[in-house]
Amino acid sequence: MSHTFDTARVTLIDHPLVQHKLTILRDAATGTKQFREIVRELALFEGYEVTRDFPLEDVDVETPLAVAHGKRIAGRKVAVVPILRAGLGMVEGMLDLMPSARVGHIGMERDEVTHEPREYYCKMPRDIAERTCIVVDPMLATGGSAIDAVHALRRRGVRDLRLVFILAAPEGLEALLAADPDIRVYVCAIDDHLNEQAYIVPGLGDAGDRIFGTL
Repeated sequence: MSHTFDTARVTLIDHPLVQHKLTILRDAATGTKQFREIVRELALFEGYEVTRDFPLEDVDVETPLAVAHGKRIAGRKVAVVPILRAGLGMVEGMLDLMPSARVGHIGMERDEVTHEPREYYCKMPRDIAERTCIVVDPMLATGGSAIDAVHALRRRGVRDLRLVFILAAPEGLEALLAADPDIRVYVCAIDDHLNEQAYIVPGLGDAGDRIFGTL
């Protein structure tokens, strides 16, 4: 089955170090500690790309020798929003890069029969509508949880909405991009397809179980 989606709104982060670390994640022999560390590292790599277009303003600072003409982020406020529970594994990597970001949480649970998501928790910063919102989740499979998260954040007034995944299935990308014309997606790899159980193939298994050791 062929899939089409708006590639202009998808940033594929294929840096050599990203590809190397992703291969380790895919390996079934990789243990929980290393898996968790690499998920955090990949989130940081992706954070560089997510923030690439943040506006700058001019600023002068005194070095030990002279005045330097520099740049700084121009007042951009950020919220990182993990989709629970696997998205929690990416939060610290984002905060390593943006330590002043606020963190909201959306809890989504997948029905193992219907494969449809169910929201069971949502807690956001009070000023979420004024922030650039970066939603993080290691896996984009059917797209159901991500679409529900997008709708939940749009209802709360979020305008600048960016979604960050480590792996995506083409089916999920197609559904997610069709659900909202203004979102942007960042991903380290786009895999082949979903299997009958709606798992990404070749994928890396259940990211939440591998991050938290609940296999």
